[in-house]
Amino acid sequence: MPDRAAIRVVPVSPPWRDALLSLRVTAPQRDFVSDIEPSLIDAERCQGSTPMAILRGEVPVGYYRIEAQARSLADCDFDRPAVGLRSFFIDYRWQGQGLATQALQALIGDLAGRHPEAQLLVLLTHGRNLPALRLYLRAGFVDTGQLYHGGRSGPQHLLWRALP
Repeated sequence: MPDRAAIRVVPVSPPWRDALLSLRVTAPQRDFVSDIEPSLIDAERCQGSTPMAILRGEVPVGYYRIEAQARSLADCDFDRPAVGLRSFFIDYRWQGQGLATQALQALIGDLAGRHPEAQLLVLLTHGRNLPALRLYLRAGFVDTGQLYHGGRSGPQHLLWRALP
């Protein structure tokens, strides 16, 4: 069993950026997750978007972005302060080891310090992306039943999770 303490999340800084550019998903996953380079460029341009590296020890194994305004994901308002999760993935070479579950735990713990006002974590996932949907539901996310029809991936389920 992998060492759970080994997974941590950190903001992307220049030393991590180059290493992150080598991360990839499997071919079928490319329908649901953008390449990392355009995501990094977009995050660097978008105020309130924080690109984050998922590390196992000192090795980058994944990536995600936190949006300070969840509205930027789904173009709707929420009844509680909410942040958005975008572009979450584990590199294909590290998949199948439980690292995504550990990364979500680390991500949620990190949000308590980075966005203490946030009460909800919101994300979109495509209904055909069954592994991701199962992962998020196991991690305590709730499928709202609402679909978002924007973006390149087609209809996506709006999910949220209460933050501690």
